[in-house]
Amino acid sequence: MASRPLHDPSRIAGACIDKMAAFHSDTVREIEEALKAHDVVVVGMSQNPHVKNVKKALEAAGVKLHYLEYGSYFSEWQKRLAIKMWSGWPTFPMVFVKGELIGGEDLTKAALERGELAAHAQKI
Repeated sequence: MASRPLHDPSRIAGACIDKMAAFHSDTVREIEEALKAHDVVVVGMSQNPHVKNVKKALEAAGVKLHYLEYGSYFSEWQKRLAIKMWSGWPTFPMVFVKGELIGGEDLTKAALERGELAAHAQKI
């Protein structure tokens, strides 16, 4: 699968790279630590129905998950922006299995239906 085009890092000024790396690095670090400590991690935000739907689907499938929530539509948008920049995924929720980003609600439900997520989770 081809990824979206990214700006060539050699064409980004050093001060800009430093600023990007420092942008809510504590939030990114928190997620990275959760990915090391838990097999299934869902990163979301309150008031988002897709987050609620994916959590419900995973729980119904018997998948134990760790949930991290960052604000709502009215708060913590900068933290969510840092997460999107780090992951490359544009929306919430973000579902990780064994540290691998598998997608949001649609892709997670599809993986559940095809049995891919269950097979991946059995390695847990």
